[in-house]
Formats: sequence, C-alpha cells, structure tokens
Amino acid sequence: MLWFVANDTGQTDHTRRADRRPAWSLFFPLAALYAALAVPLSLAAMFGGLPALATPAAHGRELLFGFALAVIAGYLLGPLPPRRLSLLAGLWLVGRLGGLAGYPAWPLLLADAAFALLLAARLVSRFLAAKKWRNRLLSPLLGLLCLLAVASLAARPAFPGLLSPLLHQGVLWLLLLMAFMGGRVIAPAVNGHLMARDRVAGAGVQPRIEATLIGLLGAAGLLAIWPPLWPLAGVLLALAGMVILVRLWRWSPWRLRDRPDLLGLLLGYAWLGVGALLVAGDLLAGGSPAGRLHAMTVGALGTLASGIMLRQAILRARGRPGEERWLTPLALLFTLAAGLRLALPLAGLTALWGAAGAWSLAWLLVAWRLVHWRRRGTAVATVPSTSA
Repeated sequence: MLWFVANDTGQTDHTRRADRRPAWSLFFPLAALYAALAVPLSLAAMFGGLPALATPAAHGRELLFGFALAVIAGYLLGPLPPRRLSLLAGLWLVGRLGGLAGYPAWPLLLADAAFALLLAARLVSRFLAAKKWRNRLLSPLLGLLCLLAVASLAARPAFPGLLSPLLHQGVLWLLLLMAFMGGRVIAPAVNGHLMARDRVAGAGVQPRIEATLIGLLGAAGLLAIWPPLWPLAGVLLALAGMVILVRLWRWSPWRLRDRPDLLGLLLGYAWLGVGALLVAGDLLAGGSPAGRLHAMTVGALGTLASGIMLRQAILRARGRPGEERWLTPLALLFTLAAGLRLALPLAGLTALWGAAGAWSLAWLLVAWRLVHWRRRGTAVATVPSTSA
C-alpha cells in the first residue's frame, strides 16, 4: 500500500476487521484478465469484430477508465465487507460488458457510472483527512479521474467529438498519479534494500522533487485543456519528464543489480519520464498527442501497475518480491509492447499485433501469479489457527 499516505490518514493494519476482504484480491486479477482480453478484442474489431471497440477512443476509454480504475480500486480501497466489495466488482463487470457491447442499454452505462462515483466517494473523503498537503492531493486527483470516467460515458453516445480530449486529459492526470504513487512505492523499497544490504540509506521520496512534479504536471494538465495553450503545456510537461528522470537517477539504479524486481519498477518509472517528453514534443508542435500517449499507457502503466500489484500480493503472502522470477520477463514484455506500439505507423500492422500479443501475454502471466500468491497468502493466514 501507500505506506506514507496510509499512516498519514490513520489507516493501519491494526484497524482492519477479520470479516473484511482486501480489495486487491478481487480487483487485481479481474483487472489483469480484462487488460489481457481488451487489446486483442480491439484489434479484432478492426477486422469485423466487436464494433464498439473499433475506434481508438473506445479502446482507450476501456483501458483508461476500465482497467486503470480497477487497479486504483484494488490498490487504494483496502479491506471491505464482502458484500460491498462484491457490489463494486459487480458494477465494474457490468460496465465492462457495456463497454464491449457499445452501451446498448442505459443500465450498463449507469452501472459503470455508479462504480466510478462510488469509488470516488470512498477515496476522496479518505485522503482529505491526510495531514500533509502532498498526500491530500490524492483526494481531488482521484475525484477528477472518476469524474472524467463519468463524463466520457456521457460523451461517447451524445458528444463523440469530446471523447478523445477527455481521454487525453485522463492520461495526463493519470501520469501525475503514477508519478506520485510510483515514487511512494519505489522510495521505501529501494531504501529498505540498501539499508539491509549496505547500511546506507538511498535518496528516499525526495519531497522537493515530488512537490515540483506535482506543480509541473498539474499545471500542464490544466493548460492542455485549451489547444492554443498546448505549446506552453508542452514546455511544462518536458520539464516534468526531465525531473522524473532526475528523480530516477537519484535512486541509483546501478546499485540494484541484485534486485530485478526493483529494476522493473524503475523501468516503469523511466517510461513515465520518456512518455512525458514524447507527449511534450507533440504539444509543442501543436498536434494531438494520441500516438505518443502509449508510452505512458503501455510502457509506464503496464510495467508499474504489474510490478506494484504483484509486489503487494507477494508481501501479503509473506514472500519476498526479489525472489519472484517472473517480474523481469514481465517488465521486458511491457517494454517490448510499448516499443512496438510507438513504432507505428512506420512498422506496419505486424508491429501492432506484436504489441498486442506482448501486452496480453504479460497480463495473463500477471493474473496467474496473482492467483498463485493469493492462494499462498490464504494458506499462510490459516497456519496460526490450525496450529493453535
């Protein structure tokens, strides 16, 4: 979890009740399986498959406000009563059916909107109670992402021309969320490893750099709303990309050669910086950043989300993330998928199918390992009661 944020809001393991189920144990496998299926289905739609996913905007909406919101729910909701968790997961699943079918009925659309609004209601109030302003930032940021999800639902049937701008906004705000949350996961993990091995602390969270990133990315997201201000937004986004890479460098990746799991997280963070620079180039030229956004949605989101999801499952099962041998192949698969997708249109249709195959294979592997570690965690949790 976000340990710094959790402590700041008073959420600790001691306050959890035994009759609650962790949200990640349900949402993480669902999100992984859906990510593995959605991209091939989108490509199939180009050749006469599901018409609802035939457009880039429809495909992007499902990955951004379907898959990514499920990851956020699993990561931040914490333990919930089984009925409430089942309700949220059920609404999310119905919404995904609506997305695949093109929202032919209002109940499907309303279910998806209800999931986003209930998620916002749960998370916004929680992080408003944080003591540090950087932690309180999560409250409006998560609320904004959920509201964008609802707005995109309304735009798709009524104002289709607004869907792409809403998605571009969603990716920019997701970039800020990943830069913040990724840092809060990577910093303590790197510090803990260096302290245990060398008795020397690493760079840590780097609060000044974190605050700078919040300011730059927040301003860039606001300026990107109006096309005439895209060049200025591009300047801020380029600065943010460089700051992200400086922060990454200060974590000393060369000192982590014995921890491929941490190197995988750093690779995902590097994709954030690269993606910010690529999108900044498009905005500076006054063009739409649609194609370059895949550096963040495939490279950064895929690598960071998978690494953090598996890390949480492994730690809950009292395992060691450094011993999970699949984390390195997963990071390489997501990097391959992002590279092939960015090679378009020069590389042709073969690269597109290759990117989809690498992405789907990676998420199927993630789903398999999540189920493995969840079962192991359940087995570990029952040991004290059986031995008593």
